[in-house]
Amino acid sequence: MLTGVIACFIIGYVLIVFEHPLKLDKSVPALLMGSLIWAMISLGHLDVVSHTHQAGHLEEVLLHHIGKTAEILIFLIGAMTIVELIDMHKGFSVITDRIQTKQKSTMLWMITILAFFLSATLDNLASTIVLVSLLRRLVPDRSERLWFISLAVIGANAGGAWSPIGDVTTTMLWIGKKVSTGGLIQNLILPSLVCALLPTFIASLMKPFQGEITRKDIPPIHSDQAQLKLLSSKTMLFTGLAGLIFVPIFKSITHLPPYVGMMLSLGVVWLVSEYIHPEEDFTEEKRERYSAHRALSRIEMSSIIFFLGILMAVAGLESVAVAAEGHHGEKTGLLMALAEQLQARLPNQDVVIIILGFLSAIIDNVPLVAASMGMYSMDAFPMDSKLWHFIAFSAGTGGSMLIIGSAAGVAAMGMEKIDFIWYFKNISWLALTGFLGGCLTFLLIYQIIH
Repeated sequence: MLTGVIACFIIGYVLIVFEHPLKLDKSVPALLMGSLIWAMISLGHLDVVSHTHQAGHLEEVLLHHIGKTAEILIFLIGAMTIVELIDMHKGFSVITDRIQTKQKSTMLWMITILAFFLSATLDNLASTIVLVSLLRRLVPDRSERLWFISLAVIGANAGGAWSPIGDVTTTMLWIGKKVSTGGLIQNLILPSLVCALLPTFIASLMKPFQGEITRKDIPPIHSDQAQLKLLSSKTMLFTGLAGLIFVPIFKSITHLPPYVGMMLSLGVVWLVSEYIHPEEDFTEEKRERYSAHRALSRIEMSSIIFFLGILMAVAGLESVAVAAEGHHGEKTGLLMALAEQLQARLPNQDVVIIILGFLSAIIDNVPLVAASMGMYSMDAFPMDSKLWHFIAFSAGTGGSMLIIGSAAGVAAMGMEKIDFIWYFKNISWLALTGFLGGCLTFLLIYQIIH
């Protein structure tokens, strides 16, 4: 039955990787393999180990993993809802409307820096969606716009790596108590900056970013209605961003799990959204248009369902017990045993993690990070170990090397119909340069700091 568990995961993973050719939503195989793996463990009467790596009861182990998964999902639902509330009230326009330059090179630097810091505050997916919407207005020519969007993807993925709320995988490590907010910022902000700015510098010297952008100037709107909307936009932007930034602060003060702080922030932002009027004639119909109920209907529940399936599938692999070498006949989790074999064959852990970065460009980084969290124990690698920080950077930024390698890239691909081959030929080498530059910076800084 153990073979069946492994085969189920591999088949499900292949279906997820080929979701576009198969025209099958990746949530479907994720749910199927997440449930079938646990069913096979139960029906096959396979032994399981708990999170303390001791033999455990199946229901208790399952309850532990669904609890840890729920923490991540509640956190993501709260963050997505806050971002949608800001977007519905045109909050991001307060930032984006200030960009007026026509110089391509200047625009490139502004977009990259905006993507970097916006994704650290929101997340790389939301910031990419905001920037694609902005660039559609600022760069009418699609052939020109694709270059800016592609560099924005690199900047967004780099920006999400050093923030606990900037990327799903970083959030997973943070909630799983593998990294702290201070540890992430201290160790990853400089490598992430190199990862974003090095490709931007090289790109700024290239022909596509020379000269001026040809676009029509949009005349400013001077009306009472526009001023009212601007007032609500600023209110929602600052309230929403403050709520998201407050979550790590709340965790450090109370020592409660991050999802509790996200619940509090969502409650405050929701409260504010109920009492600001974007329009003077604020009827019930218009109230519904700007309500949190509408924001909840706009969040990507399919992504939440995908995370549920994939995290529970990986939890099954982490929990199913196998006999491993060096444990004196005692059993250990499958992923832990795999990590030990990998360590024996590739003693240099840095090389393993760099390979993980390349893999994250091909396959989804969520299960990769979930698997790595199950492979390495907290006893050997406590919070803020070099391993966890390097995994956060590598998995978060490695996805930029292919357009399908990150949530930000997939969003940009879907919104602008970016061709896979075009991105591979023109952008992948830039992303690779940034990734390797960031890896070298991380390793150098870690030696200096520690």
